[in-house]
Amino acid sequence: MLPLTSLKTVLSFLLVVGSPALSIPLNTHTTAVSLAAKFKAAGATNIVAGDRARAQALHHAAKTGKYYANASITNVVVIGYTIQVGIGNPMKHYGLLVDSASGNTWIGADQEYTITSTSTSTGDAVAVSYGSGNFSGQEYLDTITLSSLSISNQSIGVANEYQGFRGVDGVLGIGPKSLTKGTVSNTDTVPTIMDNLFSQNSINSEILGVYFVPVSEENPTGTLTFGGSNSSLMTSDITYTPITSASPACNYWGIDQSIAYGDSTILSSAAGIVDTATVLILIATDAFDAYKNVTGATLDETTGLLKITSDQYSNLKPLIFTIGGTAFTLTPNAQIWPRSMNSVIGDTSGNSDDIYLIVADIGNDTFGFVNGYTFLERFYSIFDTTNKRVGFATTAYTESTSN
Repeated sequence: MLPLTSLKTVLSFLLVVGSPALSIPLNTHTTAVSLAAKFKAAGATNIVAGDRARAQALHHAAKTGKYYANASITNVVVIGYTIQVGIGNPMKHYGLLVDSASGNTWIGADQEYTITSTSTSTGDAVAVSYGSGNFSGQEYLDTITLSSLSISNQSIGVANEYQGFRGVDGVLGIGPKSLTKGTVSNTDTVPTIMDNLFSQNSINSEILGVYFVPVSEENPTGTLTFGGSNSSLMTSDITYTPITSASPACNYWGIDQSIAYGDSTILSSAAGIVDTATVLILIATDAFDAYKNVTGATLDETTGLLKITSDQYSNLKPLIFTIGGTAFTLTPNAQIWPRSMNSVIGDTSGNSDDIYLIVADIGNDTFGFVNGYTFLERFYSIFDTTNKRVGFATTAYTESTSN
């Protein structure tokens, strides 16, 4: 995010750029991220609290249309996949969190923005809240470089103030353009990275393929494919499902799905979102209670996660997500937090054999579910703006037992 013997992981996003004539990997820039150090820096260990606050804030923002509302918790650090992005001329690299539930791209957290010959201040203010963090500052237009792709006059926020973003320089927003509504003064919405890649003819389709290698693998990496998907990273056909019509999930990369534990349905068809910047899989309270009961898990007060014994793990059944008529199965191993990372989530026992589940209660007045990166690490995902749909396929890591 890690080798099993270390708390450090290299999240090297290998950028495979799908352009009209060229697909070039970016393998010269890697981001070394220590998940434990990030949590220590923020003084918090409860991932559940951060994810739940984020879900509630995203839900509230979509319902009210106020994506800039300054309501957040500040003691939960951002944890997720980051990528090095070149900005300006001469170009400077910034490590940005890849966020599918935000349309805004901004910098200025750990590393300050450097004004160069391509920087233009618009004089407008910008502010976005994420529930587990927020930022405010000024809007600039600048050149962004992604491997062989160059995006001119891209709107970026330059933070004067921020909370909850230690360990990253900012956010690369890959969410829908509508999520930028009201975030920049004197402007309705601003074009996203994907919008400008498409409008500037760098890609033929406004499609982004996302591939995460599980954090517990020996060599975890990630791949973003701009303008299409990468079939070499999939082990099945792609199943597409339309963006849900249910509000407010329809404002995000929202889909309809049901969830079964073994042969028992725990979540009937519901609308929720797919979010690269959420860690866990969050499900509605009644579904969570059902999952807790059938697994025999107990709620651990220290971590906020469900905890099971070794015997319960041996009896764990598949967790089946039905999306677009296709069953996507989380194996028992895919349902647990990587045991080598227990100290990251606040387990102070020193026992790396303690077993925690990655399914958590989403709480009240929010989406039916959020499929975070613990789900996305097991499947290839495709965010298709052109056709207003989301796609999934299995990968070589769908049935990995590395956790």
